[in-house]
Amino acid sequence: MPELPEVETTARGLKKKVLNKIFIDAWADAPKLVKKPTSFIDSRERIKGKRIKKISRKGKNIVFELSESHFLLVHQKMTGHLLYGKWEMKQGKWVSTIKGPLKEDPMNRFLRLIFFLDNGFQMALSDLRKFAKVELHQLELKMDLGPDALKADLKKVFKGRKGRIKSVLMNQKVLAGIGNIYSDEILFFAKVHPLKPVNKLKPAEIKRIEKAMKRVLKKAIALKGTSISDYRTVLGGKGSFAEQRKVYRKKGEKCPRCSNRIKRIKVGSRSAHFCPKCQKL
Repeated sequence: MPELPEVETTARGLKKKVLNKIFIDAWADAPKLVKKPTSFIDSRERIKGKRIKKISRKGKNIVFELSESHFLLVHQKMTGHLLYGKWEMKQGKWVSTIKGPLKEDPMNRFLRLIFFLDNGFQMALSDLRKFAKVELHQLELKMDLGPDALKADLKKVFKGRKGRIKSVLMNQKVLAGIGNIYSDEILFFAKVHPLKPVNKLKPAEIKRIEKAMKRVLKKAIALKGTSISDYRTVLGGKGSFAEQRKVYRKKGEKCPRCSNRIKRIKVGSRSAHFCPKCQKL
């Protein structure tokens, strides 16, 4: 699932390509991805003629502020990613007219929504499993999110909280932007066990987590995110943070710090990867 670095990379990439462009039409083969206001057909008619005035990231969501007080929200969920390019219909399938990853990478071929722009290009949502969420709001956009992970003061965020640190880091209502990949990496650098209760953390541990969080997320943004499975940048390429991972999906491999074997456990319904020697409970 795209997390803060992937969504931030996407938002920045789209700012360079679609800001101030006008929606002229839309197409969908998975209209149920559009959750609001009522249907894809309704949203399609409302979005026509709207100019993209601003693009921002809210947690793991991309928000397009449009003319006439409209907001388009896209949550890419598990396997979705937004692309910018040109496609044409051939034998019932959309095919990129631009050579390179948009055309050659199979992860970019699952086009579910296409927004046609006034410059002759399109913005498309590729989503293998059709889990993404698209909403069109008018007048205001309310989101139940905690402070953004890039700016959060964890001493305040954790105050009065209970629960295991891995789960708390991933709770979007507590802290916005972090998921499975980066929670593992952050806790590794902070030398904190994923099962440690938040209310048992020492001040020094909280400081280490906050420092690691901002360090890891900023580095991942600089490397355009993690493309282990489905995620791609707006031009269809891969992010390169996967090569920098220390523990995520590295069960059985040697810890880069102490050479102990990385373990994998369940925390709630999610996996956690950690070094049992460096990250003691």
